[in-house]
Amino acid sequence: MDEKVKYWLEMSDYDLVTAQSMLDSKRYLYVGFMCHQTVEKIFKALFLFRKNETPPLIHNLSMISQKGEFYNEFSDSQKDFIDELEPLNIEARYPIHKEKIFKMLTEAKCNDLLIKTRELQEWVKTKL
Repeated sequence: MDEKVKYWLEMSDYDLVTAQSMLDSKRYLYVGFMCHQTVEKIFKALFLFRKNETPPLIHNLSMISQKGEFYNEFSDSQKDFIDELEPLNIEARYPIHKEKIFKMLTEAKCNDLLIKTRELQEWVKTKL
């Protein structure tokens, strides 16, 4: 496997472990953020693997997968999950959105996000 692809893969794995650590310590805002980061980095690994080009310097999961020409391979439920993760990257960084996200990200919701993130990451790994 190309070293650059391996880098994105390893960073995705690292972020998934971080998401679990944030859940364990009940830092729910960052569970969502790290789940987004996990998926973003595995998408960038697949983008690089498929196109042999540097992934775009964007954080939008749908755009990365569309530019990488693998968005249409996702199931409807995977696309719905991508849409659910999307705001957890940017909105978690800005105070005006944090209160809304804090209310949404319960322990149960974060468990669900982590399970779905792990499943999507594993699915993408089968494509590498």
